[in-house]
Amino acid sequence: MDVSPPIFRQAVDALQAVQPRSELQLVDIDPPRRLAPHSFALGVELAEDYVDQTGPADAEVDVTGRLVLLHDPEARDAWAGTFRMVCYLRAPLDVEQADDPMLLAVGWSWLTDALETCRAGYAALGGTVTRTCSARFGDIPGPTRADDVELRASWTPTDEEFGRHAEAFYRLVTHAIGLPEVGVSLMTERNN
Repeated sequence: MDVSPPIFRQAVDALQAVQPRSELQLVDIDPPRRLAPHSFALGVELAEDYVDQTGPADAEVDVTGRLVLLHDPEARDAWAGTFRMVCYLRAPLDVEQADDPMLLAVGWSWLTDALETCRAGYAALGGTVTRTCSARFGDIPGPTRADDVELRASWTPTDEEFGRHAEAFYRLVTHAIGLPEVGVSLMTERNN
């Protein structure tokens, strides 16, 4: 039996009503249980058929995104409200992106631009953007170098339009992995 308050169930329904682009697929993840009395989480990753169409069979495309909704009917001062959105994103970078000195600021703008474009009202926004680099040595299969960007953020919704926050999250993920806007095609080399 669900004992969640109706306002929380409505927020979850609004988040679930928004579907990601076809290049992404939803994955089941467990919400955190200790951060708030009520929580919900959804996860996304790059769809397998999209990876099959765009990359070599041995390409490692590992994109992870999580959006968490927290609700505490006893408003928390740090939240400035009763709801809190938390997101996490990890996406691969190419070498040129990884070496860009503006990467961290640009990574943060992916989130703020997505929230603003989707008109998702927010307050008390905070987070981090991290670039990670790893190198493989010896007989370990895979690329010799891997660069990723990780974004962790949380904010307080300032309205009850939770679907807009889901839209912003999906927009953040697709932008971070370099997908063009819907209806826009990437220019490719022509064979003459």
